[in-house]
Amino acid sequence: MKGPQHPLGGKAIDVADLKKGARITGNTRDKLAADLKKKYEKGSSIRALAESTGRSYGFVHRVLSESGVQLRGRGGATRVKKK
Repeated sequence: MKGPQHPLGGKAIDVADLKKGARITGNTRDKLAADLKKKYEKGSSIRALAESTGRSYGFVHRVLSESGVQLRGRGGATRVKKK
């Protein structure tokens, strides 16, 4: 067996093989979406996923949304209206 196997079948996506700015479609996009979904659901942030894949925040956000992930709310303190 050559290389790691993707849980949905086939080879795992090697982010190094994806050229920066290259359009990702079809089966490759589906596999990347599944990988990003799994990592996001385990606690990785969208920003961390974007940095590790070399893609933009918007791209990762869009792929996660398309794959049906329940996105987490923003962290940090929330503003309180002054009375």
